[in-house]
Amino acid sequence: MSHRPSRLVLIAALLLAALLLPVPAAPAPAAESNGPPPAQTVDVQVLAINDFHGSLEPPGGTFFGAPAGGAAYLATVIRQLSDGVRNNVVVSSGDLIGASPLLSALFHDEPTIEAMNQIGLQLNAVGNHEFDEGVDELQRMQRGRCHPVDGCQDGDGFAGADFDFLAANVFDEDTGRTIFPPYRIMNLNGARVAFVGMTLEGTPSIVTPSGVAGLDFRDEADTVNALVPRLRDDGVESIVVLLHEGGFTTGGVNDCPGVSGPIVDIVARLDDEIDAVLSGHTHRAYNCALPNAAGHPILVTSASSFGRVVTDVQLRIDRRTRDVVSAQAENLIVRRDVEPAADITDLIAEYDAIAAPLRDRVIGQITSTIDKAADASGENPAGNLIADAQLAATAPAGFGAAQIAFMNPGGVRDPGFIFDQPAGTGGAITYGEAFTVQPFGNSLVTMTLTGAQIYELLKEQWCQSAPKVLLPSAGFHYVWSQSEDPCAGDGRVVTGSVTLNGAPVDLAQSYRVTVNSFLAEGGDGFPVLPQGTDRLGGAVDLDALEDYFVAAPNQTLSPPPLDRVDVQP
Repeated sequence: MSHRPSRLVLIAALLLAALLLPVPAAPAPAAESNGPPPAQTVDVQVLAINDFHGSLEPPGGTFFGAPAGGAAYLATVIRQLSDGVRNNVVVSSGDLIGASPLLSALFHDEPTIEAMNQIGLQLNAVGNHEFDEGVDELQRMQRGRCHPVDGCQDGDGFAGADFDFLAANVFDEDTGRTIFPPYRIMNLNGARVAFVGMTLEGTPSIVTPSGVAGLDFRDEADTVNALVPRLRDDGVESIVVLLHEGGFTTGGVNDCPGVSGPIVDIVARLDDEIDAVLSGHTHRAYNCALPNAAGHPILVTSASSFGRVVTDVQLRIDRRTRDVVSAQAENLIVRRDVEPAADITDLIAEYDAIAAPLRDRVIGQITSTIDKAADASGENPAGNLIADAQLAATAPAGFGAAQIAFMNPGGVRDPGFIFDQPAGTGGAITYGEAFTVQPFGNSLVTMTLTGAQIYELLKEQWCQSAPKVLLPSAGFHYVWSQSEDPCAGDGRVVTGSVTLNGAPVDLAQSYRVTVNSFLAEGGDGFPVLPQGTDRLGGAVDLDALEDYFVAAPNQTLSPPPLDRVDVQP
């Protein structure tokens, strides 16, 4: 009798066989995905301004036919351009502060620093005007704390800049270190870009010497070239220079015809590793491609001044080589047809309320417009009037017994005595308007110079890198010749033409001469002035101007004649 296995036995056998079979490997899990593979390039946007000069409120006049500038409008434009941009840097190429309108200068430019914090500025290369109140005050702008003399005038303290000041070519002579970091490396979605900040080497000759005492300003091209190996060792191949030095062009804001000036030579000496130069100082707008030391054209731009232009720079960086493969820019006018940023408007209103009583105080009248338009000789009405005011303040025996006063043309700031009144109608002059013309707070210095030193002073007007014709007070007169060698003999000054109240200036005689403290220390390239003896300090230049208005008949002044300097072929 045969025996068949039971159903239970068969099932058990099948299960055992299944367990003994090799188990196939499980399929590998799908790799996690964060989207498409990384792009081979990174796009970086750099938004640049320069020479803002504390212009919180919109500057007067028009720019290329349209009202432009003002911090609240600048904020809106920068925010619109930055909206949705992943890799964005906002930078300034110097003179962010200094030579500022009353609204900022009255508070030692703290309002401008606060406004730029809110706008989102990240880097500022130090310009020459950042030294107007000295290096200690400049470092206070970075670090914060109340002003050592005036305190915190708005009552809520001052925290300093959220952005970084850069100064690659400004060294402390005692320590051998730069006064601020030379550069900052930004990591932008894996692209590392170095921003090197510099001011012009010639800064000591155009600021008050005491403000930069103990500092060494080095050559711009040499400085950045020396940094290139260090940056490459750090893995950085993309380098942008923020340079407070510039050039001159004609044409529109994105043109570059006939470019000239220091920027051309500086760029021509730059290492081939430098990818772009965002410049300033000359208050011009341009968009250029200039040859570097290797003859390769690189991007060179400038954004005019007073917040009227923003340069939108687009960089494309190769992830593999880490270098810029393309750089292009567009200068955009900050037109006042956009909605002003509310937070900046509120900041301005807060400071305006504190400043208003001083700013709006009337100090005198003018019979007609007094501007700074120079004639062929170099004279201008506003400068002559300021020189007359300074002579009046220091002519009394107890105040210096001055016989002559000289005003430097660069110290007469735009727009001269041009106010809201149409030309020729005259009108009230407020303290704020006068401050716009003389914002530096220089004091007057009366000194003794010989007639020979006065001749030397006049010669120095042309025997320097850029001519600067001083504005003399009434009663002083001389003639200069365009054809004479500027540095030989009496230079361009016609020998024997220098007179004071009609009498020839005697080379051996001593004269009492008044200048502002900037000139007195040799500023603007006049080394003979520090040699003056028997010095006597006087009033602040703006106070002297106000006193001159007050002392005038009916507190009213007219444009002085341009009869103090003559020029011949």
